[in-house]
Amino acid sequence: MKTLQCLKYAFYVIFHPFDGFWDLKHEKRGNLAAANIILVMLMLTLVLQRQLTAFIFNNNRVEELNLLPICGGVLLVVLLWCISNWSLTSLMDGEGTFKEIYITTCYSLVPLILIYLPLIPFSHILTAEDSHFYVFFMGLASVWTGFLMICGTMVLHQYSLSKTIVTTICILLGMCIIVFIGLLCFSLIQQMAAFVDTIYKELYLRIG
Repeated sequence: MKTLQCLKYAFYVIFHPFDGFWDLKHEKRGNLAAANIILVMLMLTLVLQRQLTAFIFNNNRVEELNLLPICGGVLLVVLLWCISNWSLTSLMDGEGTFKEIYITTCYSLVPLILIYLPLIPFSHILTAEDSHFYVFFMGLASVWTGFLMICGTMVLHQYSLSKTIVTTICILLGMCIIVFIGLLCFSLIQQMAAFVDTIYKELYLRIG
């Protein structure tokens, strides 16, 4: 029941972001379970969108479905945002914990679900000439979500608008840096594994 109430509260948050995020943090109107459900619902929404959107607006090969890139991509972006957010705001007198950042981020994703889902059947009604409607609502979902994430960062860490904008830019740069370091580490591990494998084969051939 508590989780259901927290899910319902997401509708209040997306229309009243400043009061909603304040209560989310100080009144504990959201919880981790509700945040996880929202994240899973977004993954499911993107899977349905990929498979069921009309071919006019869908460039994917629907007969080839791989859940890992879709679900993994969503999870990776959310975790990167949360890690970068927590790392930077910890150094910039931010007041939010990692758990609160994660919950706030997931609640900010609700507009993507609310708009993307209706667009799936709507895409079968629209013609190519009406594609601007489809593009508009897709853009609206992204802008709305971005606005909520900025509001959530501002309220959660008690920042001014200017500091929030600077922090958001730094968070995005931090995400890029984390990805770069991760790819670099992965490349180094691959090279080390190849080096060890080469040495092993050399020793095996000489001893054998």
